[in-house]
Amino acid sequence: MGRNLFDSLSPVDYRYWDEEVAKYLSENGFTRYKLLVELALVKVLHRRGICPEVAVQEVEAACGQVTTDEVYEEEDRIRHDIRALVNCVRAKVSESAKPYIHMTATSYDIIDTANATRYKDVVQKVLVPSLMKLEGVLITTALREAETVQVGRTHGQHAVPITFGFALAGYVSRLGGCIEALKSLATELPGKFSGAVGAYNASSLFFDDPEGFEAEVLAELGLTPAEHSTQIVPPEAMIRLFSEVVVAMGILANLARDMRNLQRTEIGEVGEEFGADQVGSSTMPQKRNPINFENIESMWKIVVARFQTVLMDQVSEHQRDLTNSASARTYGEIIAYVVSATKRMTRTMRKLTVDRPNLERNLVIQKGSVVAELLYIILAAQGHPDAHEKVRVLTLQAEREKRSLEEVVAGDAEMKDYLKKMTPHQRQILSNPSLYTGIAAKKAKVVAKEWKQKFGL
Repeated sequence: MGRNLFDSLSPVDYRYWDEEVAKYLSENGFTRYKLLVELALVKVLHRRGICPEVAVQEVEAACGQVTTDEVYEEEDRIRHDIRALVNCVRAKVSESAKPYIHMTATSYDIIDTANATRYKDVVQKVLVPSLMKLEGVLITTALREAETVQVGRTHGQHAVPITFGFALAGYVSRLGGCIEALKSLATELPGKFSGAVGAYNASSLFFDDPEGFEAEVLAELGLTPAEHSTQIVPPEAMIRLFSEVVVAMGILANLARDMRNLQRTEIGEVGEEFGADQVGSSTMPQKRNPINFENIESMWKIVVARFQTVLMDQVSEHQRDLTNSASARTYGEIIAYVVSATKRMTRTMRKLTVDRPNLERNLVIQKGSVVAELLYIILAAQGHPDAHEKVRVLTLQAEREKRSLEEVVAGDAEMKDYLKKMTPHQRQILSNPSLYTGIAAKKAKVVAKEWKQKFGL
């Protein structure tokens, strides 16, 4: 009887499992990639005149039949994972083909090369496309809301007006840069076929150019060799790739926090879609919780913690030790969580509602104080000796008297001559803070359109 799905220990398996990701990062996927490396080796041995073509055909057929179940069964018997894989392939070929399987290879020629290939593939074929879909949604929303005025916030306090599209354009730009970096870093993962300590001891017995032989094997898999390897590939390229994966997740977490805060009852500027049968609380029937944004930020915490393991695996004694043997098996969870978070963010942002009345309400809630910057700068430009302090006192008076800043300024004797010197547009902004958005709308459109064109979205 098979194990019940809910007997699994990792939430990745019973809650956040993704078929696309599993194709590359599950144990079945890992087996498939290791077999691809073994097959690439035999193909190049044939090309180099070491083994006959029939051996290649036999090994290719055998690799298509080997299952992870039988590899694990063999590993239980011999206590070595790669030798178990090799034995399973050997069991399915003729005696004449057996000598060429794993010939000149060490375990980590297979493992590190398989990992480089599958992580390159999953980033290029799953993670980047998922992020691109999110980027497309953000671009569309930024353009749609480019002129939707919103109060800007710094330190959680009202600052000066911007637009909602401008706020989202920042994420378009940040995520776009991250996508470009991931594309590049995925292609830079090196493989190796340099033997037990990286000195090509075994392959140099057969080839005058063992480095050329290594390059040929890796070319079969779309990889290039590390400049120098030991028994393992230098870990820095993998660390850099996963660092950028974590950076992408941080951008998602930042967006999630912003959107979640904008959903607070007292702010209410945006809202997640809430299903007709959805329940927000087990005891408070009125609740409509921002569960998707909260879930994404929660996943970010997992990803950051998992990345610590990747960093710690940078250190390995001499030409190799086994201190990454368990920890390196967890790397795939990082990508699994980031893909899950990305798809969730895409679904949520696509259906995000924007509450314009609440945006307008929040903009004027401080009765015009959000344009205090404008007033201070104009006073300073007109030669006021202490413009900042003057406006600070006026804003405190407006707050204390519960009057608008414009009204308090108009009633201040010292301000009369300064008000007369203001342009009609400057006076208009004092009455209508929504006009004081700088080039927020223009910037939102420019940034969104540039990334849209760059990615062909």
